[in-house]
Amino acid sequence: MLIETFKYKQWADRRTLDAVGTMDENEHPSSTAFARQQLNHMVRVEELFKARLLGELAPHASTNTESVPDLDELDRRMTASNLWFARYIGQLDSSQLNQSLNFQFVDGLQGTMTRREILFHIVNHGTYHRGAIGHALDLAEAVRPADTYTVFIHAVEPSRRENA
Repeated sequence: MLIETFKYKQWADRRTLDAVGTMDENEHPSSTAFARQQLNHMVRVEELFKARLLGELAPHASTNTESVPDLDELDRRMTASNLWFARYIGQLDSSQLNQSLNFQFVDGLQGTMTRREILFHIVNHGTYHRGAIGHALDLAEAVRPADTYTVFIHAVEPSRRENA
């Protein structure tokens, strides 16, 4: 199920990145800036948890930045993150998924989560922020893509609609 869940996340992130790319920054600067900030936050959190999963030093001191990268950079990093998580999940067995990891959050507090919990958090965190981006898309009068799991499974397996 984790493999399918991350395929869904990759699909939903792609739809969101593409939709943000259609926003008119001149007509809706605050909505566009908000959407990019949310994408930046999403990918920074993923990069932080990737380091925790690998037992590496944190690549960032915070989950946000003063200056937000352009959409091309965010797209590149989000795509790379999704590919990394897909490969990573494919290499884990159940004992590794249930292994607890101790780490420090960027606010200095200590944390302990299993690899499975971290992976669930990554998917859940992205879903939350894509919803916020959806509101920004609405405000900018851009097309808000449907990104629910039900839409995903019927898009990748259209026979599920035909056989219903």
